[in-house]
Amino acid sequence: MLEVIGLSVAYGKHAALENANLSVGEGKMVAILGANGAGKSSLLNAIAGRVKPASGRVVFAGQDLANVPQHELVERGLALVPEGRGIFPRLSVEENLALGALPARARVGAKAQRDKVHALFPRLTERSRQIAGTMSGGEQQMVAIARALMSNPAVLLLDEPSLGLAPIVAQDVFRALEGIRAGGLTIMLVEQNARATLAIADRAYLIEAGRIAGSGRAADLRDDPAVINAFLGGASARETNT
Repeated sequence: MLEVIGLSVAYGKHAALENANLSVGEGKMVAILGANGAGKSSLLNAIAGRVKPASGRVVFAGQDLANVPQHELVERGLALVPEGRGIFPRLSVEENLALGALPARARVGAKAQRDKVHALFPRLTERSRQIAGTMSGGEQQMVAIARALMSNPAVLLLDEPSLGLAPIVAQDVFRALEGIRAGGLTIMLVEQNARATLAIADRAYLIEAGRIAGSGRAADLRDDPAVINAFLGGASARETNT
């Protein structure tokens, strides 16, 4: 569904991402894990057309995305939930969702898609008329994800969806992501919460200092000693459950 080939991103003389290679299979959830400044967001922003790569290619559904405008990527089926959410804070929840449904690909079946979104996020149904900027951080994140889903994406890109959220609220967001994944949508997820992410992802890539440092099945990485020490606080998932 999505393939990244030799992708590099630089800001001036600073190399944020170097020669990244990865792939995301249709209907799979792939996680990108790494510390702050490792290059995770640069990777996602290059895929989504927000930054221009220094080199390399992004291939989506068999088509090279070089020189494709960002708005056209949405029409092709790539939807990004950026770090910081990027909602319209002065508009209501329902107005935010309506803006998400503007792409031509979203207009057919928009009602059915809205029903799915409301089933995933019942709280948004109750607060459809509330101004989005007056909601809690977790609720705003739900609005951001719901708005992206309204575009009827083929691939959903998420940048740090749990950032800044209380643990119990972050759990709600991860449960929603499980529901989205169960519906068959392809997801690429950038996250620092490695433990929660590896519990729901199919596969993960590890980024260190702008380079892909490792990859594998999420279930295997949860018990990999190197991953445990670097990303999971030194305790395996099995140990924390006993």
